[in-house]
Amino acid sequence: MTLECWAAGWADTTPGTARRMAAGTVFDLASLTKVVATTTAILALAGRGSLSLDDPVTRYLPAFAARWEGPSGASGPAEAFGPAVPVTVRHLLTHTAGLPDTRKFYQWCSSRQEVLGALYRTPLDARPGTKVVYSDLGFMALGEVVAAASGMPLDAAVRRLVTGPLGMRSTGFAPLAVPPARVAATERRGDGMPWTGTVHDENARALGGVAGHAGLFSTVADLARFARWWVSGDDRRNGHAGPVPAHLRTAAASCQTPGLGGCRGLGWVCRGDSFDFLGDGWPPTAVSHTGFTGTSLALDPVSGLWVVLLTNAVHFGRDHTAIKALRRDVHAAVAEALLG
Repeated sequence: MTLECWAAGWADTTPGTARRMAAGTVFDLASLTKVVATTTAILALAGRGSLSLDDPVTRYLPAFAARWEGPSGASGPAEAFGPAVPVTVRHLLTHTAGLPDTRKFYQWCSSRQEVLGALYRTPLDARPGTKVVYSDLGFMALGEVVAAASGMPLDAAVRRLVTGPLGMRSTGFAPLAVPPARVAATERRGDGMPWTGTVHDENARALGGVAGHAGLFSTVADLARFARWWVSGDDRRNGHAGPVPAHLRTAAASCQTPGLGGCRGLGWVCRGDSFDFLGDGWPPTAVSHTGFTGTSLALDPVSGLWVVLLTNAVHFGRDHTAIKALRRDVHAAVAEALLG
């Protein structure tokens, strides 16, 4: 259940159109898209038998030609550095595919197809399965895997597999079914006006606003629905089968990458990872994720505790010092009050 919900601050500070936050404000979730939409859709497809996490990505994306070419500066074919290892769906979910963290495709690609072509040709920086490197590129590819395995565009697949079954009626990719006055503004453009209802992430924007790594918009109430379901341990929701079987949710919230320089579940950040922002008061079974715009989601399947924190911190600039401190303080306070 939800114990409390607060709304404070400003959804937009632009003179003449300034707006305060409200409980129903819609936020650009940024990288929360990775866990709420893409990871959950992949797991839903796996639960239905529509794909296997250990399938090679090329089964769904034949043009995916990313390959490891050996250590930097080395010469010769990749095979000279060991037998070829295909990138799998699991590698992408755990950020162990060997892909770099990001590439600014939006700077030289002028269409969705150009972005995807450049993505699929990106060389790997490491042999698949040997190293954790948080990668937007991996989740961009996963979004296309969802589309290929489901037979429908990513946004439609997420509605069918995730947000529809969970009753998340205010969650989706742009174009949004809500007026701009309900959407929290993000970073200001060169003309001084903020992005409002258009995805902040530049690569997601170049993909038309629908991408596996960013682009989802939602409200605190909808994310509360998502978190309550995730920690429920129940395979059913409102009398119907839930999006993801409980055993797959358990696996997703368990470290899949011991010894690889990070602690990643399937999509989720586990305790002890360098991206883990939860303090000592949270149990070792908790997982979390953040979004560049100032969003975060943390939950613990064992205690049932969860916290949704949605801000538009990037509206005030890209210095993340304040939002990082706020996250730490909020989650520490909740853990102390409810688990201490």
